[in-house]
Amino acid sequence: MPEQEDRQKFVYDFTEGNKDLKDLLGGKGANLAEMTNLGLPVPPGFTITTEACKVYLDSGSEPAALCDEVSAHLDALERRMGKRLGQADDPLLVSVRSGAKFSMPGMMDTVLNIGLSDESVAGLAAQADDWRFAWDSYRRLIQMFGKTVLDVDGDLFESALEDAKHAKGAATDVDLDAADLEQLVTRFKEIVAKETGRDFPQDPREQMDLAVRAVFDSWNTERAKLYRRQERIPGDLGTAVNICSMVFGNLGPDSGTGVAFTRDPASGQQGVYGDYLQNAQGEDVVAGIRNTVPLADLESLDKPSYDQLMQIMETLETHYKDLCDIEFTIERGKLWMLQTRVGKRTAGAAFRIATQLVDQGLIDEAEALQRVNGAQLAQLMFPRFDDAATGGAATGSGTTGGGAGGAAGGKGATPLGRGIAASPGAAVGKAVFDSYTAVKWSRSGEKVILIRRETNPDDLNGMIAAEAILTSRGGKTSHAAVVARGMGKTCVCGAEELEVDTKRRRMTAPGGTVVEEGDTVSIDGSSGKIYLGEVPVVPSPVVEYFEGRTHAGADDADDLVKAVHRIMAYADRMRRLRVRANADNAEDASRARRFGAQGIGLCRTEHMFLGERRELVERLILADTEDEREEALGALLPLQRADFIELFESMDGLPVTVRLLDPPLHEFLPDITELSVRVALAESRKDHNENDLRLLQAVHKLHEQNPMLGLRGVRLGLVIPGLFTMQVRAIAEAAAARIEAKGDPRAEIMIPLVGTVQELELVREDAERVLAEVREATGADLKLALGTMIELPRAALTAGQIAEAAEFFSFGTNDLTQTVWGFSRDDVEASFFTAYLEKGIFGVSPFETIDKDGVGTLVRDAVTAGRATRPDLKLGVCGEHGGDPESVHFFHEVGLDYVSCSPFRIPVARLEAGRAAARSKGSDSR
Repeated sequence: MPEQEDRQKFVYDFTEGNKDLKDLLGGKGANLAEMTNLGLPVPPGFTITTEACKVYLDSGSEPAALCDEVSAHLDALERRMGKRLGQADDPLLVSVRSGAKFSMPGMMDTVLNIGLSDESVAGLAAQADDWRFAWDSYRRLIQMFGKTVLDVDGDLFESALEDAKHAKGAATDVDLDAADLEQLVTRFKEIVAKETGRDFPQDPREQMDLAVRAVFDSWNTERAKLYRRQERIPGDLGTAVNICSMVFGNLGPDSGTGVAFTRDPASGQQGVYGDYLQNAQGEDVVAGIRNTVPLADLESLDKPSYDQLMQIMETLETHYKDLCDIEFTIERGKLWMLQTRVGKRTAGAAFRIATQLVDQGLIDEAEALQRVNGAQLAQLMFPRFDDAATGGAATGSGTTGGGAGGAAGGKGATPLGRGIAASPGAAVGKAVFDSYTAVKWSRSGEKVILIRRETNPDDLNGMIAAEAILTSRGGKTSHAAVVARGMGKTCVCGAEELEVDTKRRRMTAPGGTVVEEGDTVSIDGSSGKIYLGEVPVVPSPVVEYFEGRTHAGADDADDLVKAVHRIMAYADRMRRLRVRANADNAEDASRARRFGAQGIGLCRTEHMFLGERRELVERLILADTEDEREEALGALLPLQRADFIELFESMDGLPVTVRLLDPPLHEFLPDITELSVRVALAESRKDHNENDLRLLQAVHKLHEQNPMLGLRGVRLGLVIPGLFTMQVRAIAEAAAARIEAKGDPRAEIMIPLVGTVQELELVREDAERVLAEVREATGADLKLALGTMIELPRAALTAGQIAEAAEFFSFGTNDLTQTVWGFSRDDVEASFFTAYLEKGIFGVSPFETIDKDGVGTLVRDAVTAGRATRPDLKLGVCGEHGGDPESVHFFHEVGLDYVSCSPFRIPVARLEAGRAAARSKGSDSR
C-alpha cells in the first residue's frame, strides 16, 4: 500500500466526527457523531470511512492499516461498555450498518446482533433474564448474516420460519417460544452449512470483519447502482460503515422502538408526529408484524422517555434548522438515539416549513430558497387526482406508484396500462384520436384526451384543445412531451402496451379492453397511469394564485399559497437572471405575463402559418414567377402584422424577441405519401387536379434526407427572395402601429441557424433597409435590435466574429445539443436513449438538462468571445433548458442576462434563478 495510505485515518469514533463530514463519514455516521457531540444519548460506536471503502473497491482488499485501527477502536468501545465483543457471560453486541453521503434507503446492507454465538447466547439470556429474547436475537443474526454476508437465498430462512410457525400453530413470529426459536436457530445453521459449505462463524471478530466487507460490497450491487443512476448519485463516493453497540427495544413492556418527525412531513405543520411499537425491534416496525401506535401515545406508556424525546426533538430541529427524521429505541426505560437526518417531505410541506423557519428566526430568506426547488414548485402547479378516489396511489405525493394491474382508480375507473410520466398533472376527458375531432368536440364544450401513436406539429391545435395527451410511442422529450410541458398539459408518452388504432378510432389495452372514441379516460401524468373511466380531479390552488384568480393576502387564502407567495418574493428580490417566455400568440403572452414573465425570449413565427394560412405558404412555395411570389408574400404580410400587433400589445413595455422563419418549407406541405396516393387515385379516375400535381412536384423538389441540417433558418432567408424582408416589415409596421397607439413596443429580430457572420451580415443589411423604409413611411422612431440564435457549434466557436453583426445572442440549446452530440432527437429517444440511461452513459437526457461538459463549454466560450467583441452584448437562452432547474443555475453561473421558457415553467425559472443567486451570493462571471 502507498505510504500516504498508511498515514491516512480510516476509523473515527462517534466523538470525533460532526455533521459536516458526510463525504468522509457518510450521512448516518456524520449525524451520529453530531448527536454525540450534542450530548444526546447515542449508543457508543465508531465509523469506518468512505475512503476505506474506496480503497477496498479499487484494490479488492481493505487498507493495510484498517485492521489495527478497527481493533484499537473496538478495544476502546469494549473498555467503555465494560464487556467484550461476544463475551460468553455478558456479550457486547454490535450492529454493522451502511451509510453513504446520500441516503439510499434499502439499497445497501445492515447486520444486527454481531457477536452472538453458541457460547454467548446463554450470557445474553442471563443478562436479559429472557431466553426467548436471546434465541430470537441469535435467529435474527443468522438470518441477516446468512443472506447479506454469506449470500444464502433469503427465502430458505423464511420458509424455515414459516414451517416453525405452522408446526406450532402460531400466527406470527412473536407467538414462538424460546424452545421453538432454539430449534429454529439449529435449522438456520443447517441451512448455512448446506448452502455455503461452512459452519456459521462463531468468532465474533470474524463476524464483524465479514459484515464490514459485505457492506463495502453492497455499494456495487445492481440495486444500488440502479438507484444511484435514478437519483443521479455519483458512483465513486463509496459508503461508510457504522459499528454501533446494540440496544434492544424487545426486552419487555418498558422497551420499544419508534420513528419521530419534528414536523409533519406531509403538511409541514408543527406537532408530534411519528409511530411507536412497544416491546419490539426496528425491523418489526418495518415488517408490520404488529400495528404501531401514534407517537403521542408514548406519553401514557413512558412519560419520562416521552418528555426526554420531545426535548431532544426540539434540540435537533433547532440545531439542524430543519425538519428532522429520528429513529430511537427505549431499552428498559432508557432512551437511545439511533439516527437522525434532515427529513424528506412533500412539496407542499417544503414550502410551508421554509417560511415557518424564517418566521422562527432559524434561517434567513436566502437559506429558505435552498430549502425548496423548482421540481417541487412544478409538482404543486399541476392538477392531481383525488387521493381519496385512488387510494393514495395517484399523484398525491408525486411519487410513482405500481403497475396497471392494481385496484381501480376511482368509482367505475379501470386501470388500462402505464406509460412514461412525461408532463405531471391529472386529466379526465373523452378519448379522441385526431386533432380535428379534439378541436370540434372541445368547441362543443366537451373535455377530450387526445390519443395518438405520436404527435407532430400538425397536431398542435388538437393538443391545445385537449385536456391531456396520450401517445403509445416517444419519450420524455418527444414532441408530445415537450409541447405538453410547455403548455402545462398533462401528458403520458410511450405507453407501448396500448395498441392505438387511429383509423378505427380505438385503443386496445392488455387483456383485450377496448377504448372507443368518446369513452371517458383518466390520465395521470405524475405516475404514467391510464384509467378507463373517470377519476376525480382537484385543481391546484398554486396555479390559481399565479393566474391571479386567488390572492395570497386574502383572509381565506390557502396557507400553501401564502408560503409559495413568500418564497417567490424572496426569489424575485434575490435573482439577477431575468425570465422571459417562449410565446407565439397574445393568449400565451398574457398568461406568461401573469406568471411573472419579463418579456418574450422566443416567438416562433412558423406557428403563425398553420391552419388556414397554410394555403398561403403553399402559394409561396409554388410560385414560379416573381409576381406570384410577391402576391403570396403580400397576402401574408397583413396577417403577420396583425399577429405582431397583438403580441406587442400584450407585452407592452417588455422586450419581444421574434425569430424569423426557421423550419424547412416541406413542413408546410402535405405528407408525400398521402399526396402521392391522392394524385394516383385522381389519375385513376381521370380527375386530374393541377394544384395537387404541382404540390407533389414541390414536395419531391424540397424533399431532404436530413431536413434538420438542410434548407432552413437563415438559409431560407437567403435563398427565397422576400421571405425574411416580409417578416421584418410586418414586425416594423406592427411596432409603428403600437407607437401610434401610444404603446411601448420593444421588438427584437432574431435570425435563426446562423453559422457564419457573412450570413448574418447579408440578412442584417436587408433588414436595416426595410426598417429605414418603415421609419420613413410612418415617421415612427423605431429602435429594433437585431441578433441571432447560437444553435450550431460553428456559431459558438466563431461567436466573437458573429458578435460584430449581432446586438444579442440567444442560445438555442435544443438544436445545439443535437448538433454537438450528432443526435436526431426524435430518432435517438426512440432507439437507444433508454439503454444509455440504464448503462449510466447519461445521468439524465442532455435534452432535459444541459450537458455542461460539451454543450455548456460551447455556451461558456461563446459568452466570453461575444462579450470580448461587444461588451454590451445581451445574452439569453430560449431552448427547453431555459426552464430546467439545474440548467438555470448553469446559465446564471456563465453570466447570461435572461432565460426564456414556456409560460407554465416561468415560476420554476424565477424560483431557480433566485436560488442560483442566493447560492452564489449574487456573484456572476461578469
